[in-house]
Amino acid sequence: MNQSEIESDDYNIDGFYNETEPASIYERYMHVKIQTVSRWLNVTIGLVLMPVAIFAVSSMVKKDKGAPIYVINLLVSDVIQLCAMIILQTKVERTITFGDFMFDFALVASVGFMVCIALERYLLIVWPLWYRNRRTVKMSLLLCAVVWVLALFFLILHLVAFSNDWYGLFLTISGVFLLLPFPLLVFFLVGTFRALSASISVRAEEKRRIVGLLVLVLLIYTLLFLPFIIFSLVHPKNFGVYFVAYFFNELNPVADLFLYIFLRKGAVNQVRFCLCCCRKNRSTRQSFSGLNDGETVTSS
Repeated sequence: MNQSEIESDDYNIDGFYNETEPASIYERYMHVKIQTVSRWLNVTIGLVLMPVAIFAVSSMVKKDKGAPIYVINLLVSDVIQLCAMIILQTKVERTITFGDFMFDFALVASVGFMVCIALERYLLIVWPLWYRNRRTVKMSLLLCAVVWVLALFFLILHLVAFSNDWYGLFLTISGVFLLLPFPLLVFFLVGTFRALSASISVRAEEKRRIVGLLVLVLLIYTLLFLPFIIFSLVHPKNFGVYFVAYFFNELNPVADLFLYIFLRKGAVNQVRFCLCCCRKNRSTRQSFSGLNDGETVTSS
């Protein structure tokens, strides 16, 4: 995941991205420019909305002990990623290396907290009695500490690989490590959906909120992490593939902000109401324009 090495012009480890043709140089130049604009947009949007989201979610901890704590830690990891993006844009070699380590550390933590959110919703629906007796703030904080420790272990592994020039091996390990949560997220979603389908006591709004949260977590993971996982396992010798993998990876902090919608009660209905209003306005405009066209044809 060493972006500082990949983004340098003379990068040539294991034959990766050894491109000297003018077209390739121009393509890389455009990719770097797009990445720069994307990073600053992510940083601007994230640093403005992230504190608001953290404050809003923290007010829900007393009402729902598990998921808000994990979402708060997830948003904190996103803030670290945004700060790392700022460091990466300094274009100073040592600073970029530090920013790269910082980004990877927060990225692994982010994946861990996504799994915690899905696990918490799964236990809440499939094993409600066990969950009510065992869920405590201390238990949630302990699980968060485990995630941060795993992220720290991954950071140490990155430092060892960087110091010994084991980039290819570390990239493969990273891909395997990040691929492990995927079957878990699918299992939690399918199990929760089956339990909710057979449940009568859970209200329809609550069902939509729980399923929507799990679907969004899986969607974020699939769209934003799988491209990098494929890149890490396949090792394609193409700068464009690297660009797409990291481009989607860096959208993760902003995408995580949408999780708040499915945590807040009534927020899903508000979103549906807004979408319905947009559809009604669109159909009204279309019917109105159709009447005007008919009047024009009649008058002519």
